Amino acid sequence: MAVFTNVDEASLEAFLEDYDVGRLEAFSGIAAGSENSNFDVTTSQGRFVLTLYEKRVRVDDLPFFIRLMQHLADKEVHCPKPMRNDHGKAIGRLMDKPATLVTFLKGAPAETVAPIHCRQAGQALAHMHLAAGTFVASRRNDLGHGGWRQIYARLKGAGDIDDDIAGFIAEELDFLHENWPEDLPAGIIHADLFPDNVLFAGDTLSGVIDFYFACRDYLAYDLAIAFNAWCFDKKGKLVGDNAQALIDGYEVMRSLNPEELEDFPVLCRGAALRFLLTRLWDWLYQDRESGVQPLDPQEYARRLQFHRDITEFADYGFE
Repeated sequence: MAVFTNVDEASLEAFLEDYDVGRLEAFSGIAAGSENSNFDVTTSQGRFVLTLYEKRVRVDDLPFFIRLMQHLADKEVHCPKPMRNDHGKAIGRLMDKPATLVTFLKGAPAETVAPIHCRQAGQALAHMHLAAGTFVASRRNDLGHGGWRQIYARLKGAGDIDDDIAGFIAEELDFLHENWPEDLPAGIIHADLFPDNVLFAGDTLSGVIDFYFACRDYLAYDLAIAFNAWCFDKKGKLVGDNAQALIDGYEVMRSLNPEELEDFPVLCRGAALRFLLTRLWDWLYQDRESGVQPLDPQEYARRLQFHRDITEFADYGFE
């Protein structure tokens, strides 16, 4: 279970006294997630999600994430809405950790991703990009193009990375340094729109969660992250119907301009490399006793290899 910090009933009751949510009736840890400790909390007034922020999340970034979720919820994006306590604060402390309480969204991730899910995910991502257009705060993408060499250097410095994969990554870093696009439309992006961060009630999208990688970057790069996450099987093969549905859904809300279409294969290579690097780090160094199983970095090595054979948007087979 992805609960790094346990919460006792008395401490939670004391925490909830500062919120107008009624009395505690039940709570339990949420197994999903790999960054923070999450709990399903039921009170006499409804259900909420309690999050305790662990060491990977910088406390200074929390106001940005909270304000963004509030802004998006106000713009009718289906996302958690932060609850404020009696002091007007959305960030409190519990078990000596920063903690927030947000509204509970019904639904669950799709058990098997299909075009019907991909189309709605693409549409939801574009809706979020447009809604965030009036959000005044910003945050640098620490895991963006400018930070990949640093992650690679740490992996190389630790001495545990295989020579073949190290050479593969080094080649890609050089390519992306020379070919990374400039001046594409930018804004606030989700940066982690994987299937487990999108909820469905039946086959209808009911919410987008986990905004804790949100930052400012190219909007089409965010779509490339989702493209990698939703449109490939475990063996690195493109699932064409899912890919078509994701792009079509996105363009229902926001059309990609010619420069974004031209640079999309490079953005997909960058998105694949980003998750190859971070998954590789977790695979080598994540504490297995945490209960969180590291994700296989080879999945993203295979996706990256696929993108290396793509030269233009039409090569993906879109109609």
